[in-house]
Amino acid sequence: MSSAPSARILETKLSPPAFAATQVLRDAICERIAASAVKLVLVRAPAGFGKTTTMAQSRERIEARGIATAWITLDRADNDVSRFLAGLGEAVLRLGVEEPRARTPFDAVAALAAHDAPFVLFLDDFEGVQEPAVIGLVREIVEHLPRGGKLVIGSRGLPDLGVGRLRARGQLEEIDTDRLRFSLEETGAFFGLRPHAGDTAAQALPHELLAQLHRKTEGWIAAIWLASMALERHGSATGFVERFSGSDRAVADYLAEDVLAHQPAEVREFLLRTSILRQLDASVCQALNPRADSAAILERLAAANLFLTPVNGGADGDGAWRYHSLFADFLRAQLAREMPGEIARLHLAASGWYESQQRPVPAIDHAIEGGDHPHALTLLDSYAGRFLEQGRMRMLARWFSAIPEHQLREHPALQPIALWATCFTHGPWQAMQQLESSGCLDSPTPAVRASAQTLIPLLLAMQDRHDEAYEAGRLSLARLPTGLPFADSVLLNAMAHILAVRGDQHEAQRLLDAARRQQGSSTFNRMYTESLAGLFDLQEGRLRQATARFRMAVDATHAVSYNHSHGNAWAGVLYAGSVYESNQLLQAEHLLNVYLPLARDVGLPDHMILSHAMRSRIAFHAGDIDAAFQALTELEYLGHQRQLPRVVAGAKLERSRMLLLQGNGPAARDELARADDPALWARE
Repeated sequence: MSSAPSARILETKLSPPAFAATQVLRDAICERIAASAVKLVLVRAPAGFGKTTTMAQSRERIEARGIATAWITLDRADNDVSRFLAGLGEAVLRLGVEEPRARTPFDAVAALAAHDAPFVLFLDDFEGVQEPAVIGLVREIVEHLPRGGKLVIGSRGLPDLGVGRLRARGQLEEIDTDRLRFSLEETGAFFGLRPHAGDTAAQALPHELLAQLHRKTEGWIAAIWLASMALERHGSATGFVERFSGSDRAVADYLAEDVLAHQPAEVREFLLRTSILRQLDASVCQALNPRADSAAILERLAAANLFLTPVNGGADGDGAWRYHSLFADFLRAQLAREMPGEIARLHLAASGWYESQQRPVPAIDHAIEGGDHPHALTLLDSYAGRFLEQGRMRMLARWFSAIPEHQLREHPALQPIALWATCFTHGPWQAMQQLESSGCLDSPTPAVRASAQTLIPLLLAMQDRHDEAYEAGRLSLARLPTGLPFADSVLLNAMAHILAVRGDQHEAQRLLDAARRQQGSSTFNRMYTESLAGLFDLQEGRLRQATARFRMAVDATHAVSYNHSHGNAWAGVLYAGSVYESNQLLQAEHLLNVYLPLARDVGLPDHMILSHAMRSRIAFHAGDIDAAFQALTELEYLGHQRQLPRVVAGAKLERSRMLLLQGNGPAARDELARADDPALWARE
């Protein structure tokens, strides 16, 4: 039952908004986008300037010329690398790329780079993506686009995609706010396309008033759109236009309020109550409006084409909708002003509906957004353990960070899960501080104490304190089994790594075998175990076997949930290393774009050193000496910041190697001497 909603949501991401009769054709801009021979077209402007509409019209024009296109509407969830890759994979298949027959994950980025037919990929609402690994993947897509490939991105801000370099190379086409503004002619065309009942004020708007309204809106499409609706309800267009002033967000609020005030009470209440939803369909809206006929209201609003935008071409009433972003913001602010006491209840109703549909993620999201932390914790009691085993650490950390600590303490079983999530998203230092202040080590609940104690060796190892980690882990091993499969498996894996570092390979292998027996259905611990097993293979010179294990480890959490774990960076960096050793530099670079930013936050020191050294060597091989040195400078800074002398020394050793390759022997010797400086190691 739970698969159908997710399939529908994915379809909404892969379809542009349906064409509306009131759209003004942006012929000049669309032709510029379609005809430009560049890698990247950036459509950048604030909300309400018609970015999505312009991109959708461009897509139709491009497809009419026989060129394949694909569309992805991004959202906050796409900061999860695997969620982004899942959507990208679906989009790439729609370009005509063949899905691999072997039962291996589909590498959409590589498939795009190798595609030999012309195509255009559209990424809308890019401003919602902040995760460096996702941005790195998109940057890689741009860098490796084949001849005939083009990327069109719609964003409110300037994405970190190296646009300066692309601009200098003539590989960037920019469609900015000034180009997107309606001209006077387009404003007139818009009013001519508006559906009217009879001879309305908007229909009869004289040229002088049209010019005055255009001047005051400065061509801002959202303001013109809202003004057209308000004008239909005013007896005097002259009075309205004369009172109208300004072109900032306050204008949209004023116009939206004017429109909202003229809706029937039933519709007005519907709009306010459903404003908390990211997507609308009749069922969830009915849960928030039990006294209204939500399906009928949605049909009425859709037919009027006033407030709703179809997100999957669902104009037949069966699809999902969303509010225009400016209008949604206004509605939520209005809801807070008019019905502040209803917000929590509405979120709770939405949470309950999603819970009844077996969709715990939006159920928990709405409970937290509505401030109902007790209900969120009740849901987490049921689902957090499953999410932990799947390695969905980022999502768990986001939820726990929003819940007051004193309320979390009332759910002892969740406290260790919160610690694990912090460890694998924010790193060992913050997790150690949280552990020391949480009271878990002295908890009256035995399971909480046991789970907290198994975490200590891992945190110490991540801080490069292996001797302390060994002593703490030895004591924890004596207490096994604790009855906590996830914690016990992490402890066995961590101690296997610590013992390998100390040179006891036999005992390390024995613990690894025990971890396999203990891990059960935990995809996260499967990743952890196979990563270590691959590392042991690599140390024994079995490169192919190690590569296979690392690939299995990387795939472990993807296959079940398509949710990327920060802890998965460990497997990813090791896999990148084995691919690099096989001289597959392009694939290694692709993996580093995903995993290096994650390893920087939550990796062991060895992962930090390996990932940055690889990034430096690949850049050096490509002739980008500045980028090669920058990667090592970042690694050295990371080591100083986190007080990890071995990381600092690793950067200096790699820099010495690079200087030697450049024939600069004296400078290479100086770096070696600095790496062995007693003052550096005294900081440990």
